[in-house]
This record gives sequence, structure tokens and C-alpha cells, in this order.
Amino acid sequence: MTSSNVAQPAPKADPGAIPWNKHTRQQQKPGDLAVDIVIALLLVVILLAVIYPLWFIVVASLSNQGAVSSGRVTLWPVGFTLAGYQRVFQDARIWTGYGNTVLYAVLGTALNLVVTMPAAFALSRLEFKPRRVLLFLFTFTMYFAGGLIPNYLLYKQLGLLNSMWVFILPGALSVWNLIIARSFFETSIPEDLHDAARIDGLSYFGYFMKIVIPLSSAIIAVIGLYYFVGHWNDYFTGLIYIRQEAKEPLQNVLQSILLANQTNQMGTGNGGQNVLQQQQLADQIKYGVIIVSTLPLLIIYPFLQKYFNKGVMIGAVKG
Repeated sequence: MTSSNVAQPAPKADPGAIPWNKHTRQQQKPGDLAVDIVIALLLVVILLAVIYPLWFIVVASLSNQGAVSSGRVTLWPVGFTLAGYQRVFQDARIWTGYGNTVLYAVLGTALNLVVTMPAAFALSRLEFKPRRVLLFLFTFTMYFAGGLIPNYLLYKQLGLLNSMWVFILPGALSVWNLIIARSFFETSIPEDLHDAARIDGLSYFGYFMKIVIPLSSAIIAVIGLYYFVGHWNDYFTGLIYIRQEAKEPLQNVLQSILLANQTNQMGTGNGGQNVLQQQQLADQIKYGVIIVSTLPLLIIYPFLQKYFNKGVMIGAVKG
């Protein structure tokens, strides 16, 4: 009998080993469990610190301001009232401001994406020789600008003052978003796709429209959200460059309502009770204004959340 036919003894099983199967999970040590508990508690504290201020504003806007001032409002409305919202929506300018802001935000975001995505794609192509020089020039504008007065004179010469285009054209491109989109194209779109597209006879434009854009939904959603929030919260542009009430965005209209209410409060008689009531109404209007201005963004964000984390992480892998 040859040595190859001799049965080899089976290896002895370790009596202390845990039998493995597909349902076996890695066991945590007591130290790991303690770390997980600390991290969970820390995340809960951070979550409460972020959510509670917003929740308090919602509750305060629906509560009697006397209860808010005395500290009796914490988690639920006390003395439910809609007086602040009624005062805000009684002003016809609020609807004009909403319409203007929606128009500026939608058109501005569309133009931003139309400009940013092709520019980022071009800068991501290795065969595009001037890309490093152009990227340097783009980045230079992030740190050095002409300033407020030169911008005002330029917009005046271009005829942008008191025009909706002052909200849209000057901010057509964000260099930061351009860099994020360029990084996404460089790290997340395989070059093999371009080789296959060239074999099929697609031009750069066809490759960009038919292959790159459909694969870039995550980064488009994230950058679009950035742009939309920027347009929605744009307060400074309307304050400096707009003098016609019919073209004011929502943020400037809400500021006018607050200032008008404060002026009325200061012009009220010397009666202490009357002044107190005016102050409480002013506070209620203030809380209502915050909710009115942020509600659309709170509604939109959940629909884009599934793209948000993925797009941010993918677009920020490399600079």
C-alpha cells in the first residue's frame, strides 16, 4: 500500500472555538458595546439639539405669546392661536413674494445646472488640455472679488437693477459646486463607458447627454438642492439691487412685515398693557415668518434625502 492511500488523521477541533454557520455574527466585546452606547447617546443629544429649536419655533408660533414669554411653552402649544399666521397672510405682498421667490429659485437652479454640469464634465476630461488653467481661474474667483460697489456699477451698466435677472445671471455658476461635480465625474464615471460610446459613434455631447447625465442623478440632486436653497434664502440681492416692491423676493417681504409691525409697536400709545400686547403680537409674527419662509424647504428635502448622502460623499472623494 502506497503512502498516498494511507488515510490522514482528521484535525482535532478546538474545544473552545465557536461553531461557525452562515448565521454566526461577530461577537462584541464589553468595551465595544460601551462605545456603541456612548455613540448612540451622543447622536441622540445632537439630534435633539438640532430638532428642538425648530420644533420650539413651530410650537411658539401656535401658542399664546404670554405663555411663551413666561416659559410655559416647552413641547406643546399653550393657548392655541393662529393670530401670527393670520397677520402674516393678511398682507398681500406675501403671495407676491412667494411667487417671485419660486420663480427666481426654479429658473436660477435650472440655469445653474445647465452651466455647472457641462463645465464640470469638460474640466474632468484628461484630453482637455486647458483644464488646469481654467480650473485655476475659476478657483481664483473664490478668494478674490471686485466688491459691492464695482458689482453694483456693473449690474447697472448691464441693466440688471430692478430686474429678475439680477437674481439669476450673476450667480449662474458656483465654483464650489463645480469642483464637487468635477470630482464626481472623475471618480464615479468609468472611462470604459467613454471608450464604448466612441466605438458606437457617440460624440462627446451624445456621451454626456445619453450616458453621463443619467448616471449622475445623485450629484445633480445634491447640487440642485444647494442652488435652490441658495436662491430661496437670497436676501442680500433683493436688499441692494431691487427697489420695486412687485419684484421683491419672499425674504425681503417678510423683513418688511417685521419692520412695519415694529414701527406700529413703537408708534402705539404709552399704555403699558397695549405695548405688551403689541410686543407679544410682534413675537408671534416673528415665529410665523420663520415657519413660512422655511416650510417649502422642509417639504422638498425628504424627497431628495436618498440622493443627498450618496451625492455628497461621491463628489467629495477627491479634489
